Amino acid sequence: MSISNQIQSCLTEQGIQFTIISGEAVNPLHQLRSANEVSSNAIVTMVVLEDSIGKAQVLMPANSFLDLTRLCEALGRNFQGITQEASTRLAEKHGAEKIPAIPLLNDIPTVVDKALLNSERLYLEVGNSESYLELSQQEFLKLVETAETGDYCIPTTNLIPQSSADKESNVKQINQAVEQFTSLRIQQRLEQTLEMPPLPETAERIIQLRINPEAGVGELAEVVEKDPSLAAQVVSWASSPYYAAPGTIKSVHDAVVRVLGFDLVINLALGLSLGKTVEIPDDGPHGITPYWQQAVCSAAMMEGLVKAMSPDSRPSMGLAYLSGLLHNYGYLVLAHIFPPYFSLINRYIEANPHVCHVHVEHHLLGVTRDQIGGALMECWNMPEEVVSALRYQHSPDNDGEHAVYSQLLHVATQAMINAGLTQGPRKQLDTSLLTTLTLDADDVEAVIQRLVESKDDLMSMARSLER
Repeated sequence: MSISNQIQSCLTEQGIQFTIISGEAVNPLHQLRSANEVSSNAIVTMVVLEDSIGKAQVLMPANSFLDLTRLCEALGRNFQGITQEASTRLAEKHGAEKIPAIPLLNDIPTVVDKALLNSERLYLEVGNSESYLELSQQEFLKLVETAETGDYCIPTTNLIPQSSADKESNVKQINQAVEQFTSLRIQQRLEQTLEMPPLPETAERIIQLRINPEAGVGELAEVVEKDPSLAAQVVSWASSPYYAAPGTIKSVHDAVVRVLGFDLVINLALGLSLGKTVEIPDDGPHGITPYWQQAVCSAAMMEGLVKAMSPDSRPSMGLAYLSGLLHNYGYLVLAHIFPPYFSLINRYIEANPHVCHVHVEHHLLGVTRDQIGGALMECWNMPEEVVSALRYQHSPDNDGEHAVYSQLLHVATQAMINAGLTQGPRKQLDTSLLTTLTLDADDVEAVIQRLVESKDDLMSMARSLER
């Protein structure tokens, strides 16, 4: 257990008495293992915001969500979250892996959420997973004596969307979210906004092929080759150094027989076809979201995890791959359905790097990208396994019929976040969930390592899809 010299000096200079406790005493949900030891909002995190005037540092409960609109209105500012690169630089400046929950930046104002003033003892993140700083409320007040306080946060427990497997319940939530905006635009504009693109003809043919038990390589190649762009992408995929196929791949038939296999190609083709139905938005947290990069990496991660599972427990490789490829499809649909609010969602995500995006979306819209993506896949008669994977990927406790796909997707996404391959709040993988999937931490690390080693090849595959 240790803290950086900068933190040590800051506390010593202010005469603050503290204790360093092990990070193992705190679980990934930021609650001490001894439930009676501390209130649920006693773990303290920090977010750094900025606008044209300058920066501000906000101390808040780690299990809460920063209401950016409320904060900006109260302070008369126009804040947004700093970039991941800027956050990393600040953390490194203070000898930490992430920005510590300690006001070390004396030249910028500090804001403290009032919820932190209700706990007798507080546990401040020090920038690594090994240690926390334990302070009494009296010592904490000394640390933030010049800070402004206010009621700016909402507990994430109030924002968690229902993970009901009830189809009607999911559809009702989406309809309610849409109805919230009917008073904000005329009915004609609303109808135009909610008009979704039809299922592509190629995708319809592939879906019919999937449910035909007699379908073979010839029929698949014929369907794919009718779409020259799709055929070129499948061949390019099989020719990638990532798969290290011997010789030259000259046709879709070659790609199926020699490299990828029928199951993977039919699901790959379906995923690529669907990915072209909605435009990639030109906004996202800290810029344009690299949709295809995330899709390709997630698909490769799912492929690796399935291979690492016990043979008796493995789900369909093709459906797992397709789930990874489409895992963020709801994000594209969200931008299409709610364009006036899409930018606001992204600004909130930037300002809450410690919170999963589903909390942001549910708070602002009453519905999440997971719900929307799952509902659309169901509407398009996609496999139930894929519908379940998309809908419940952030609900690892889901135990429905096809839960293995959503659980694998949850592990794949969290592992990539922890490895710095995609953005999101880092937290330890649930060992009990890994056990359920017949995996362990070493298995996941091995898949991540291969992903890192193959990153250039995967990025090249992704770039071919962005054209």
